[in-house]
Amino acid sequence: TRMTSTDCHYCLQSLRGRKYALRDENAYCVSCYDSLFANPCEECKQPIECDSKDLAYKGRHWHERCFKCAKCSRSLVEKPFAAKDELLLCTECYSDEYSSKCFHCQKTIMPGSRKMEFKGSSWHESCFVCQYCRQPLGTKPLITKDNENYCVPCFEKQFAHHCYSCKKVITSGGVTYHDQPWHKECFLCAGCKTPLSGQRFISKDEYPYCVDCFSKLYAKKCAACKKPITALGGPKFISFEERQWHGECFNCAKCSVSLVGQGFLTRQDDVLCHECGSA
Repeated sequence: TRMTSTDCHYCLQSLRGRKYALRDENAYCVSCYDSLFANPCEECKQPIECDSKDLAYKGRHWHERCFKCAKCSRSLVEKPFAAKDELLLCTECYSDEYSSKCFHCQKTIMPGSRKMEFKGSSWHESCFVCQYCRQPLGTKPLITKDNENYCVPCFEKQFAHHCYSCKKVITSGGVTYHDQPWHKECFLCAGCKTPLSGQRFISKDEYPYCVDCFSKLYAKKCAACKKPITALGGPKFISFEERQWHGECFNCAKCSVSLVGQGFLTRQDDVLCHECGSA
């Protein structure tokens, strides 16, 4: 039997007066079309016939009557829904079961709405705002203090310290000197301007100096070695009349014995032990 344009492409029976379906420009009777091409419904497992509405989502198919919430069974046709573990849920059921609660207002963040996440917590976009100016923070830089979030300008106005030297805001780190905050890069020797942060320094008239500059500018010179006498050079120094010595330099000018804790004699600019002074 020769197939004509009015025959079913599969079973070759006439389609005159019968319903048929087209696929790839070929005509099929309803029975053949359903057996060959109908998708199985995810819910009832029955084929979705060509005269039924086929609702598809991510490669899966449902009868219109079967497309419903897996929890409350309400129809999801032309309604928003969410998928979880291959189950379809209406937005209300999904929110009850899985949605995050806003850290600020403690209300559910509904599926489809924008959610902001920060330090393991979630916010409605409208709740994620600067504590001071109440403007949305979005993805802008922010600073947290006492569990409250601030935009950088508001935090600086309210809490940031200003450097005693340059008067600009100290955003991190810093040095405290005479109860005043300084940037590390601004805390310099008053003499040579080298950075003092993390270094030994000596204060003079409320200004910090590195050891070298303080020694050059202010330290007394040892009468023996002529080098500066500083507290950093050792715990002991000797002072007599208008002169000073390092402890290790206070020796007899003739025999070099140490005079620390001993009696001594002077002769012009020299100091002598009793034995040398009596000779």
